[in-house]
Amino acid sequence: MLTAAAVLLMAAVVRMSPVSAVASDPYAFKNVRIDGGGFVPGIVFNPTERNLLYARTDIGGAYRWNQSTKSWTPLLDWVGWDKWGYNGVISLATDPVQTNRVYAAVGMYTNSWDPNNGAILRSTDKGDTWQATPLPFKLGGNMPGRGMGEALSVDPNDNRVLYFGAPNGNGLWRSTDHGATWAKVTSFPNAGDYAQDPNDPNGYLSHRPGVVWVTFDKRSSTSGSATRTIYVGVADKENTVYRTTDGGATWSRLAGQPTGYIAHKGVLDTVNGYLYIATSDTGGPYDGGKGDVWRYATATGAWTQISPVPSSSSDDYFGYSGLTIDRQNPETIMVATQISWWPDVIFFRSTDSGATWTRVWDWTSYPDRSFRYTMNISENPWLTFGTNPQPPEVTSKLGWMTESLEIDPFDSDRMMYGTGATIYGTENLTQWDSGGKFTIRPMARGLEETAVLDLISPPSGAPLISGLGDIAGFRHTDLDAVPSMMFTQPTFTSTTSLDYAEKAPSIMVRAGNFTDADRPNDSHVAFSTDGGANWFQGTEPGGVNEGGTVAAAADGSRFVWAPKGVTPVYSVGYGNSWQTASGLPTDAVVESDRVNPMTFYGLSGGRLYRSTNGGATFTATAATGLPTTGKFKAVPGAEGDLWVAGEGGIWHSTNGGASFTKLSGITNAVNVGFGKAAPGATYQAVFAVATIDGVTGLYRSDDGGSSWLRINDDEHQWGNMGEALTGDPRVYGRVYLGTNGRGIIYGDRTGPPVTVTPTVSVTPTVSVTPTVSPETGCTAAYEPGNSWPGGFQANVTVKNTGTSAISGWKVTWTWPDSQRVTNLWGGTPTQSGASVTVTNAGYNGNVGPGATTSFGFNATGENTRPTATCTPA
Repeated sequence: MLTAAAVLLMAAVVRMSPVSAVASDPYAFKNVRIDGGGFVPGIVFNPTERNLLYARTDIGGAYRWNQSTKSWTPLLDWVGWDKWGYNGVISLATDPVQTNRVYAAVGMYTNSWDPNNGAILRSTDKGDTWQATPLPFKLGGNMPGRGMGEALSVDPNDNRVLYFGAPNGNGLWRSTDHGATWAKVTSFPNAGDYAQDPNDPNGYLSHRPGVVWVTFDKRSSTSGSATRTIYVGVADKENTVYRTTDGGATWSRLAGQPTGYIAHKGVLDTVNGYLYIATSDTGGPYDGGKGDVWRYATATGAWTQISPVPSSSSDDYFGYSGLTIDRQNPETIMVATQISWWPDVIFFRSTDSGATWTRVWDWTSYPDRSFRYTMNISENPWLTFGTNPQPPEVTSKLGWMTESLEIDPFDSDRMMYGTGATIYGTENLTQWDSGGKFTIRPMARGLEETAVLDLISPPSGAPLISGLGDIAGFRHTDLDAVPSMMFTQPTFTSTTSLDYAEKAPSIMVRAGNFTDADRPNDSHVAFSTDGGANWFQGTEPGGVNEGGTVAAAADGSRFVWAPKGVTPVYSVGYGNSWQTASGLPTDAVVESDRVNPMTFYGLSGGRLYRSTNGGATFTATAATGLPTTGKFKAVPGAEGDLWVAGEGGIWHSTNGGASFTKLSGITNAVNVGFGKAAPGATYQAVFAVATIDGVTGLYRSDDGGSSWLRINDDEHQWGNMGEALTGDPRVYGRVYLGTNGRGIIYGDRTGPPVTVTPTVSVTPTVSVTPTVSPETGCTAAYEPGNSWPGGFQANVTVKNTGTSAISGWKVTWTWPDSQRVTNLWGGTPTQSGASVTVTNAGYNGNVGPGATTSFGFNATGENTRPTATCTPA
């Protein structure tokens, strides 16, 4: 009888319709096509239903294969910000009895990075809908050891029974009701002690993968009775395989097993009675320097080392991981190296149960190699990564991090494997055995796993330019086609920031990261003058290791760059030289005004900084109450019009950040962006990832933020979305959304046509010709702002035009009608009839020669522009 913990974990329905007063607008969403872009640690074929297979990713959820289109369908897009870690899938199991059932163990990090515990998800419709059982511990879909497995498995004789191997001392768990409730198997003796670095203070490398795979021996029972013999793999170099022969009541370390390595996989050949294990000296997926492959005879208990290259050999500089059996011909097995970065991964194939092996490539006369395959990446040409290596390396590579290698149980010719960048596969694998060459192609269509760091959509040229983690980014001329190549010259590992010149959009700039030791002569900033088709690098100041953020002047004449950890700088021209941008804190987020090429902004520590001399000097504005960290954007076509999104909501300024108004009803925000105005509207459509009326979602406003429409729904939430966000200036309603692991999403309206009656009118900043002679020492520029029925906002900039500092100032004007100032900041107002006088506040009376200060106000009546005069005090 199974010994189990007394407390069962009860199931919970994970999706509930939120209650919200915010209206919605119907949208259709698709991925901007890249195909792949991240690590696929698991591919799982159903053993009893042909063409039913799933893939799991470390940060991008789970997918189901669609044979008719030869593409992948995402299954976890319903995961929202509140449970974003569910997009880390540590294991997946498909039911061999009721094949509509599928399960996933989810949770992204076991340290503090993920605030939630893990869960077991279950579906009865092949992943179209799910329910969840929360676990009392965290799971690590993006932690070390995530390629081992599968740790979640369904009993092939009694499919009510599932086992799950947990990390970090939590042992082995069991369900007897199709995954609805779970209990710990207290009789299981070893929770696994291996950690890559037990002393890692970040809690990442100290992660213990724990119990890593479960394999049932179907022969030990009959249909309807729980399987009695089960093998379990543990991340413990001295005790890596356990077995029960009484359905989990008792367990024992498998006698005679090899030691010194971790069994990443345990695959059972029930025809010939062999358990195969592939071992490595680390948990992977990035490393592994030694390992072996072993065959265990289940009838006799004999272990046989069948390593293609044994660990005792000096030629073994890798461990083993990816392991599979041809179920049509079970004497045929394959195994992959874990990991062989140079010159490439190696696949080994045996047709005699491991007695002899052949390699997917062989050395001939160094540095030359012979190949049993051809690589056809014409559908995804970027997989060369823009490299042109010298022999023995080739491009594109077979892959790396190849922990999942699977032969279709119904088709000996079809094999798929996951890499750190994509899924590859073949449909003529048996050519290997006949002396021919089999063809490997990408098989990742529909599986989008990029982390999106920035997006821009210029008013001309390609509709979208992307900045991505790990694969740099792309110029997307066709949203539904894979781009030919990522950014090169220089190639960034990750592009952290993008911008274009609003008035000259063919001029672009990007900043990003790479390993400096690999390319000491390359820069972390690059420029384009043809809309991102070609790039050239600039120089950089000393000490730059990461890209940070970068901004282009509205006319492309200059750039401001805030590399991470380095004092911000500016350059006139394309980065031939850089000068210190004084007054702007290190690691500020920088943006440019979209109208005035001499104006730039920075956000840092809850303060907004502004430069009016092209980035040479920045001064903090008087605005307070802004989030300490956040995203902010300047509106095209409206000088000084800024939006800030961050913890606490969204703030809006129409006076260059001198003051901000916090939008009501928004309690939190991730990002904000702008797109083409609605028909009839004069203000650009505003997009936001925000929490409005208690619901976190993707929103659009057609009236300058006065009202919002939710444009995603509960089935389309994409985890922690919003690090990148922009609308399309050419297509009303189109939005581009960056996700952390589900790639770039773009959405278009599907509802009826929209016509908006303008309620917000933002007039671009215009400097009024001063009526005060230069001898008076100051001028006043009245700048109209937003208007609304019965009222408006305006800003006045005071400039010292004399040769010496002034200690105070007075601005006067007369309105033609009955306008009245209702509140004013940055000065002290008095009004008599239509005449208004404003004197300086205590903090902004002292103005140096050529310097400026400002004040703003709200008023009733019509937003007309009077002539303002300034007199020094």
